[in-house]
Amino acid sequence: MMDLKAGGTSKRWYPVYTHPRAEKKACEALAGKKIEVYLPLHRQLKQWSDRKKWVEEPLIKSYLFVNIAPHEQGDVLMTKGISRFLYFSGKPATMPTSQITELKLLMAGPYELEVTEENLQPGEKIKVKAGALKGMTGEIISHRSQKQFVLRLESIGQSIIVHTLASYIQRI
Repeated sequence: MMDLKAGGTSKRWYPVYTHPRAEKKACEALAGKKIEVYLPLHRQLKQWSDRKKWVEEPLIKSYLFVNIAPHEQGDVLMTKGISRFLYFSGKPATMPTSQITELKLLMAGPYELEVTEENLQPGEKIKVKAGALKGMTGEIISHRSQKQFVLRLESIGQSIIVHTLASYIQRI
């Protein structure tokens, strides 16, 4: 993807923080203003008390990405559902086009993705808080992805590869 020129200023990708659960509506409103916007969505099976349903959920809660020139920031901020730009060192944070392209490729692939704020590291003591291994304690030996951990579970004294959500694991 090439950077587009608008009024002598090149467009850049900016991460934007939205109001809670307003990602889709904010995305539609920005698109309605002819602003290039990207909201990564993934299919997720949701369960209610009476049914299950596949829904499209934002991959990164309360975030979307806009490709704009700096003079268009006001238009973005005046959009319903938009809270603010993310800042780094006092300036609005930008992302290289290559990162957006890579994210789009990941989203188009057959990968099961999970975003977690947990920064799980080898050597950390953990407890499994959900799933078939609930209650077991162990140590992270390595993690190959957010869904694949090699754990040493103390109760069985073996290292096993566990395919589980990061949200099922907690530090102890």
